[in-house]
Amino acid sequence: MAERRPSPEVQWPARPDTSLALNHMGTFDWDLDNGRMHLDETALEVLGLRADEFNGTPAGLRVRLAPPEEARLDARVAQALKDGRSHYGAYVRRRRRNGTGAWTHIQGHILREPGGRPYRIIGIIRDAAHDPRESGAGGDRDEGRRRMTGVVERTTAILAHARTVNDVTDVLKDPEALGHLGAVSVMLGIVDGGRIHLVAEGQLGTYVPEIEYTRVDARFPMSEAVRSLQPVFIASRDEFRRRFPDLWPYIEPLAVHSGVYLPLIAQGRAIGALGLLYRREGDFTAEERNLLVALGSGIAQSLQRAILFEQEHDLAEGLQRAMLPRRIPDVPGTRIAVRYRAARMGRKIGGDWYDVVPLGEGRVGVMIGDVEGHDTDAAAVMGQLRIVLRAYAAEGHTPDTAMARASAFLHDLATDRVAACTYAEMDLATGMLRVVRAAHHDPLVRRGDGSCHTVPVAGGPPLGTPPHEQPGAGTGYPVTSVELHPGDTLVLCTDGLLERHGADRAADMRDLVRAVSTGPTDVEELADVLCDLIGDAGGRDDMALLLLRRRGTPAPRGGGPLRLRLAPGDPHGPSMARHLIRAAAAAWGARELTDEIELAADELMTNALVHTDGGGHVGLRMTAEGRIRIEVEDSSSALPHRRQAGDWSVSGRGLLLVEELAQDWGVEPRGGGKCVWCEFAVPEHPAGP
Repeated sequence: MAERRPSPEVQWPARPDTSLALNHMGTFDWDLDNGRMHLDETALEVLGLRADEFNGTPAGLRVRLAPPEEARLDARVAQALKDGRSHYGAYVRRRRRNGTGAWTHIQGHILREPGGRPYRIIGIIRDAAHDPRESGAGGDRDEGRRRMTGVVERTTAILAHARTVNDVTDVLKDPEALGHLGAVSVMLGIVDGGRIHLVAEGQLGTYVPEIEYTRVDARFPMSEAVRSLQPVFIASRDEFRRRFPDLWPYIEPLAVHSGVYLPLIAQGRAIGALGLLYRREGDFTAEERNLLVALGSGIAQSLQRAILFEQEHDLAEGLQRAMLPRRIPDVPGTRIAVRYRAARMGRKIGGDWYDVVPLGEGRVGVMIGDVEGHDTDAAAVMGQLRIVLRAYAAEGHTPDTAMARASAFLHDLATDRVAACTYAEMDLATGMLRVVRAAHHDPLVRRGDGSCHTVPVAGGPPLGTPPHEQPGAGTGYPVTSVELHPGDTLVLCTDGLLERHGADRAADMRDLVRAVSTGPTDVEELADVLCDLIGDAGGRDDMALLLLRRRGTPAPRGGGPLRLRLAPGDPHGPSMARHLIRAAAAAWGARELTDEIELAADELMTNALVHTDGGGHVGLRMTAEGRIRIEVEDSSSALPHRRQAGDWSVSGRGLLLVEELAQDWGVEPRGGGKCVWCEFAVPEHPAGP
C-alpha cells in the first residue's frame, strides 16, 4: 500500500502550543499508518525519557509503563478507534527513574478520513499530580482521586472476565488490589434467602470473621446495607462500638479505624454486600463515596453474572446427566467405570454420551460418542442417537450394521448435526472385541502387564453423513477385531480428554497413554485419575469416559484372529480359506486336529454360500481358554437346523458332521444375519500364535 500523505490541515509533527508547555503539558503525534510517534520535549520530560531513549514508536513508551498499564492504555485506544470516537482519555501509572510510581494523564484527538478511517492521533501528556489549578493539599487530593479512579477502572475491567463466584472472590482477595484501595481487609457476602453467606475474606495482616452466616435482620453493617440498599460508612472506632456492638468484639483487637459496607444491587434487589476496612480515621469525602459506590456497582454486575452462570451451568449439566444412562449394569466377568465431566460453558450443553448394552448370548456392547455442537439441540440429538444405537445393538445387529443404521437415522432427522462414535461388542467368554469407529479417535487398551497403546481401528464417516458420501462398499463402517485378555482394560473417551494442549493432539494422546499405563489397576480409581487430567473446573470441551476391564488373572495370549470374506461365485475363496485355516491350526498346536478343523470350517462355509445370498465372512481365532474357534457369518436370519439325510442323499449331513467333530457349536443372531460357530479344544496350546 502506498504511503498516504499527511492531512494538509495539520503538519507533521503537530506544533505544540507554548501555553501547554508552561502548564507542564507535553504533546504527542501518532501516525497510525506507519506507526511513527513524535513526543515533544515536555512530553519526554513528563515521562522521564531522554531523547536518545525514545525510538519514535509507541513501543518506546514501554520503558516507563508497566505491562498491565500498557495493555490497559492499548485497550482504551483500540476501543475508541473501534467505536468511531474522536477523543479518548486515560490515567496510567508510569515508573519514575528512581523506581517510584506516578500517575500520568493522556488525552488524544483522533483524526479520520471522510470515510471514517482513523489515520492519526494528536494529544497531550501531563503529570496527573501537577494541576495548575491546585497545589499542596489540593494536588495530593487530586492524586488520590486519580489513583482511586484508576483502581475502580482496573477492578471493573478485570471483573468483566469473571465467570464464576470464585473468580470474583479471587480478584477481591488479591493483596495488591487491596493495597490500591487503601483497605486492610475485604469481605464479600452473598444473600441466600434470609441470610448472608460470607464467601470471601481478604487481608493485609488482618482477619475479620463476621460469622459465616448472619441474618439479614441482624445488627451488623453488612446486614444493614442489604436491608436499606444504602452504603454504610463508619468513620471511627467509637462509631463501630456504638452502632454495631455485635461486631465490635471482632474489630477491637484490630488496627481498624474506619470502614464501608456497600450493598451489591442487581435488578433492584441486593444480591450481596462488600465490606472494606481501613486503618485511616475520619469520614469519607463525597468523591470517595461516589467512587466506592461505583466500585460496588461494578462488583454487583460481575457477581450477578457469575451467579447466573453457575446456576445455568448446574442446570445444563443436570439436563445432560439426565440424558445419560441412570445406571450401568453389572456385566459378569468385567468391571466397568464411567465418568462425565462438563466444561465450564454456562448454559451450553454438550452432546457427549456413553452406554453399556447387555446383548445376551454372553455378549455386551459398549459405546461412546459426541454430537457436534454445545446447545440444547445437540443434547436432544444425543439422547435420540444414544437410544437408537442402543436399540439397534440390542436387536442383534452386527456392530457395522448398527452404526450404519444409526447414521441413517441421524441423517433422516435433518438436524444438520453429525456425531463421532465408537462402538465395541465383546464376547464375554472369549474376550474378543469387534470394534467400529465413526470419525472418532482410536481406543486405548491397557494390558495386564501395565503397557498401554492405541488400537488402530478402521474408521468410517461421521454419523449423519449422507449415505452416498460414505466411501467403500457395504455399510461403510469396517469392523476391527481386538482380543481383550484377562486383566486388560479398554479405554474409550471423547475429545474433552484430548484437548488440554490446544491443537497438539499428539501431546495430549501421549499424556493420556502415560496416565493410563501408570494409573491404578482398579477401573474406578483409574477413571478418577483420568478425570484429574482436566481438573475440577472442566476442560475446553465436555468429556465422557468409559473403562471396561476384563476380570481374571493375566494369562498367555491366544492367537489370531484370521478373518476372510466369502464372495458368492468366487471359486478360489473357500480353498484359500481352507488352506489358511489348516496352516493356522497347525501353528497354534492343533496339528493332529487339522483335518477335523478344516472339514468343519468347510461345512459351515458351504452352508453360508449355498443357502444364503450375499456370501459372508469366515473367522478363526485362538481363545484365551485354549480353544480354536471358527465363526462363519452370513446375511440370512434363517437359522440352520439338522436334517435326517437318507442313505443316498448328497446333502443334509453338514451340521451332523460339525456336531460330531467339534467340542461345541452354536448360532448367534447378528441383526439381519447370523453367526454359526464351533470350537475345538487344543490340549496344550502355546503362549503365542
